[in-house]
Amino acid sequence: MRTLLAAVLMGGMLAACNQNENKQTTNSDMNTTLQLTQEWDKTFPKSNKVDHKKVTFKNRYGIELAADMYTPKDATGKLAALAVTGPFGAVKEQTSGLYAQHMAERGFLTIAFDPSFTGESGGEPRRMASPDINTEDFLAAVDFLSNQENVDAERIGIIGICGFGGMAVNAAAIDPRIKATVASTMYDMSKVNVEGYFKSEDTKAQRMEKRKTIAQQRTEDFKSGTYKRAGGVIDPLPDDAPFFVKDYYDYYKTPRGYHERSGNSTDGWNVIGCQSFLNQPLLAWAHEIESPVLLIHGEKAHSRYFSEYAFEKMTGKHIEGQSAVIGNKELMIIPDAVHTDLYDDKIEKIPYDKIEEFFMANLK
Repeated sequence: MRTLLAAVLMGGMLAACNQNENKQTTNSDMNTTLQLTQEWDKTFPKSNKVDHKKVTFKNRYGIELAADMYTPKDATGKLAALAVTGPFGAVKEQTSGLYAQHMAERGFLTIAFDPSFTGESGGEPRRMASPDINTEDFLAAVDFLSNQENVDAERIGIIGICGFGGMAVNAAAIDPRIKATVASTMYDMSKVNVEGYFKSEDTKAQRMEKRKTIAQQRTEDFKSGTYKRAGGVIDPLPDDAPFFVKDYYDYYKTPRGYHERSGNSTDGWNVIGCQSFLNQPLLAWAHEIESPVLLIHGEKAHSRYFSEYAFEKMTGKHIEGQSAVIGNKELMIIPDAVHTDLYDDKIEKIPYDKIEEFFMANLK
């Protein structure tokens, strides 16, 4: 069972520091020519209440990012705007696009973007991750929105989902142009890489073993000219897989959420992809965030402790299993919801009314 758990945790979600036989040859320039799909290929139906188009913009590393822009039909004047991305390993055709479209229906101009090295966005090698570059992706989205003629640059917020919830909180700590932040069903990718799931790898010896494994993989990757993939959500699903692995499978590997460009649906991250998360804590300066932050998590989600940890980092108050408000920081616990219940509208657990209320109150 221990071996199975290690396989499904590391291959199935996202801490891409395990091994698999899938390979990807990538030796091209950082600036790629983006191939943007023009037809509707989302995992959710298109709304007739919004206008949709593809847009692109570059981050400060020169990586070109692809995004879907959703604008309320017949909108006039300058609008409040939201940049949305996540989960970690997903693409904009999945959860982030759904959130963006819903919020556009409620009057916001929104973009759902693919992070660097992911989906339709640029960056080589593919399926890499970086706490700095992926935080920068949010800031670049703010750059882009701030320069749109129909956007009020003083009313910009962000939404980060799952692993990009942690990146969103980090972005809010860096950039005061971000006036309000929502982190939904968040992961702290630094914490999970350093400690393992449920602190199952939280010793100096275990961390050193991770470092040695990744370092050796780098040597092998350089020699072969390839990057070994860690694998996406485990498939076929073992009978004795933990519930949260079944939860991921139910979304990423079924028609509910499968998408061919999603690493979680297909072959995952590069094995060495999350190396820098091991010593770069995302939430180190969360306590200095002055703008409002709303953390949303499911009561029964295996990952709930990440949002509780983030709330404690921001407020100094440990809260467990219940909603709380301290100053302009809020933790909202959704009754009976598991992690992926906040990925889509399958059982209508995503609190869109609350998210709208939060941004309306703080982007004014």
